[in-house]
Amino acid sequence: MLYYLFNFLDEQYQLPGAGLFEFISFRSAMAIIFSLGISTIYGKKIINYLLKKQVGESVRDLGLKGQSEKAGTPTMGGLIIIIATLIPVLLFAKLDNIYVILLIVTTLWMGAIGFLDDYIKTFKKDKEGLKGIFKVIGQVGLGIIVGTTMYFHPGITVKEVSNISAITNVQIIEGGEISSGKELKSTMTTIPFVKNNEFNYTSLITWINPSLAKYAWLIFIPIVIFIVTAVSNGANLTDGIDGLAAGSSAIIVLTLGVFAWVSGNIIFSDYLNIMYIPRSGEMTIFITAFAGALVGFLWYNTFPAQVFMGDTGSLTIGGIIAVIAIATRKELLIPILCGIFLIENLSVVMQVGWFKFTRRKYGEGRRIFLMSPLHHHYQKLGLHESKIVVRFWIVGIFLAIVTVVTLKLR
Repeated sequence: MLYYLFNFLDEQYQLPGAGLFEFISFRSAMAIIFSLGISTIYGKKIINYLLKKQVGESVRDLGLKGQSEKAGTPTMGGLIIIIATLIPVLLFAKLDNIYVILLIVTTLWMGAIGFLDDYIKTFKKDKEGLKGIFKVIGQVGLGIIVGTTMYFHPGITVKEVSNISAITNVQIIEGGEISSGKELKSTMTTIPFVKNNEFNYTSLITWINPSLAKYAWLIFIPIVIFIVTAVSNGANLTDGIDGLAAGSSAIIVLTLGVFAWVSGNIIFSDYLNIMYIPRSGEMTIFITAFAGALVGFLWYNTFPAQVFMGDTGSLTIGGIIAVIAIATRKELLIPILCGIFLIENLSVVMQVGWFKFTRRKYGEGRRIFLMSPLHHHYQKLGLHESKIVVRFWIVGIFLAIVTVVTLKLR
């Protein structure tokens, strides 16, 4: 909203300083400042409100040290993240940008599913919360919305510029975008560590017959659904000890912010020889606001946590990360960048699978880990929560660096 106000003031009255709102870098900086302020200052008020309403966490006895002390800690803290993200976005982003709209829809959609789950657990006293099938339906629904929009919306395109120094008679406008040149509808994405690192999902069907290209959405949309579902569940499983999910997610989101910024800027995308995605740079405002909200939430979520994000936060975080990765055409980097989510997911799959297999074969189930997800395994080994979280953050930073390196390492 402020973007449109100051744009009007700049055009009509040449108000000093109003032109700053044209720059993505300035609006991103303002977004992260506002989101940090909202989540830290008003976060406490939300926590107090949750305490007043007795929105406390009912902790299952897993035999973990310090677990009983967490009973009664307010949950649904994901509301802090959602509010602290959306307010700066509404103030500083271009609200007619399709990528921003898609991320706002994702936040509200996944936030509603997570809120409903937490509400059932807390107020209906049902520890199972929302039935798993309904969560999956919600995730699939979001995947369909995102996949359909990405495939069919005319504003979501790519533009190939092989050498910016060779461009003539082209105006470079704010955000590093160019105002002329052919934009293409494409299902192109990026493959890490490959020389010609662009892959088109259409090729998964056109190898049968080139005329099938118009049906590529039958391949693309299910892939998007799988990614959204997998990442949101991964974030949900990671949210098991104080600060782990929020801190790991902040690292991932800031890395995706780098991708969004350079992919939406013709100068940097040309220099790095990566796919140029017009209008995608506007996502940087949303991403910085989201990162600021996560860091601000950590103020209250680090050990010992004063609030838990609940599914309201974890499902929303996973959904947003998945959509940003898809929108920046970097979804195939998710196994590297979201390695923490991946290993947490795999630890559960491996534990359950091995237990069932050995029970059928030997008559009794056996375990690979002392407990899953993986962070509980280390708790069982006697490591303190804070040490586990910080070490996971360090691994997350390393994975983020490796992911950024893929921009040039081919």
